Amino acid sequence: MTTTIGRGAAATADYLDQRTSVSVAIKGLARKVFPDHWSFLLGEIALYSFVVLLISGVFLTMFYVPSMNEVHYEGPWAAMNGVEMSEAFASTLRLSFEVRGGLLMRQIHHWAALIFMASIVTHMMRVFFTGAFRKPRELNWVLGFTLLILGLLAGFSGYSLPDDVLSGNGLRIADGVVRSIPILGSYISYFIFGGEFPGQDLIPRLFTVHILLVPALILALIGAHLFLVFLHKHTQYPGSGRTNKNVVGYPLWPVYVAKAGGFFFIVFGVIALLGATMTINPVWNYGPFDPSPVSAGAQPDWYMLFLEGALRLMPGQGMEWGIGEFTLSLNVLIPAVIVPGILFTLLAGYPFVEAFVTGDKGEHHVLDRPRNRPFRTAFGMAILTAFTILILAGSNDLIAAHFFLSLNDIIRVFRVLFFVAPVLVFIITKRICLGLQRKDRELVLHGHETGRIVRFAHGEYIEVHKPLDAHERWLRVGYQAERPLEIEPPVDSRGVRRKGYRVDQVRQRLSRVFFEDRVEPVTPSELAAAHSHGAHDTLEAGHSAPVRELEGTATGGGRTLVEPVDGSAPDARNR
Repeated sequence: MTTTIGRGAAATADYLDQRTSVSVAIKGLARKVFPDHWSFLLGEIALYSFVVLLISGVFLTMFYVPSMNEVHYEGPWAAMNGVEMSEAFASTLRLSFEVRGGLLMRQIHHWAALIFMASIVTHMMRVFFTGAFRKPRELNWVLGFTLLILGLLAGFSGYSLPDDVLSGNGLRIADGVVRSIPILGSYISYFIFGGEFPGQDLIPRLFTVHILLVPALILALIGAHLFLVFLHKHTQYPGSGRTNKNVVGYPLWPVYVAKAGGFFFIVFGVIALLGATMTINPVWNYGPFDPSPVSAGAQPDWYMLFLEGALRLMPGQGMEWGIGEFTLSLNVLIPAVIVPGILFTLLAGYPFVEAFVTGDKGEHHVLDRPRNRPFRTAFGMAILTAFTILILAGSNDLIAAHFFLSLNDIIRVFRVLFFVAPVLVFIITKRICLGLQRKDRELVLHGHETGRIVRFAHGEYIEVHKPLDAHERWLRVGYQAERPLEIEPPVDSRGVRRKGYRVDQVRQRLSRVFFEDRVEPVTPSELAAAHSHGAHDTLEAGHSAPVRELEGTATGGGRTLVEPVDGSAPDARNR
């Protein structure tokens, strides 16, 4: 029986539908098909972490005071009683010790920020290594990269709001980085801090950036990102029956709605568990910001460690040059601006470089297996290696203390590794990818090894191979191997220099770098030849008993394994 509430809800829904036609959009969205793979959840983790950030951030905003006015603390944390500090730091202590649930919400907010950045990075890695950035998703890659940069800005601005010693040292470093920019640096610093560092305006400005400007931009970009995902349809991993013209998966309603709802509470529960059990950023141990003390072991959150590591690795002596009235601080400019700028530019621009090199104009909705794109996979691993070295270098003092090593030796080793390790990782990764491709060819041509050795009646030994089924075979042969470009001659038939030849030359050289080393997938003719049973594979009647095929055809070295008709098993000692 329909209840009064049910009838009221139905009437309300009908009223809204007649005036908005929202049911048409909901019906279309509900039938949207999404593929099913665990790696697609990485983007959802980022989205749900951001929702947790918004919820916890609203709570914190109600009690935090974004002011640098000086006060004397009087509260439950006895060690700080009578200490002069900013209202921002005092309100942070009040949140931690006097507001019910305040410390839990602070820690949930901080852990959610760490997981938000981690999920963005891993999601971008999945997109990069599988080629999900190819046409028509180049714009979505740029949006994702911009979200990464905004996430860094949101994390740094929020990390600096408590106005404690640790965050103050980070702001001092940021001021030095900004001032290292030639000509404009001092003006930008004056604009950010409202005068000389630290000034009285920084915390209010950071607060506005952290709770208003950056979240609004992130929300807008997330909306655009999701809109493009729905517009282009979701990518899917390669397999039989999956093409650029279909999507194999489940509809949004009710399957993915239920999954997404449940997964949100899982993510929220994990973040809440981390916030409740693992202390993070205990500002009461650091004290209010004072530019004089700098303790060992001070470091920012993990996603900013690459910048800290670059600064620690850069030599300082002889790296400051005076040019007229300006001082060029290369010891800060190179590690904090140029090196990260190069790494991020390579990461952001790679999809467009690859599209330029291949000249591919088609749409791609089926993902690549990383092994089938050796250069891209090796390049991505090299970039990750460079960032990893910088992250480790940002903790060089902790590494030295925990492993009883010389800090100077660690710095020297990391300086060498920053230039050598990415090259070695590139070469090794590329070799691994090519080796895996050759293994795929071997599997397609000869099947899986079973470890069974069989002796024929005429005395020959052969290993039993299990052939691949159609799904396995398609996975290993169903891709297009890119080849170096072949360009037209520099002059046409009339001897006139061809327009665009120089650009074609650049593309050709780059394509050789990208695709010179490759392994072609098995062709149908190669597969037919490998599984043929011609004169070379036929057992001579004069040297063997009558034979029959084993249950299920099994290939071995291009042969069909056979046994004597009388059913006698091969010599068990030779298996």
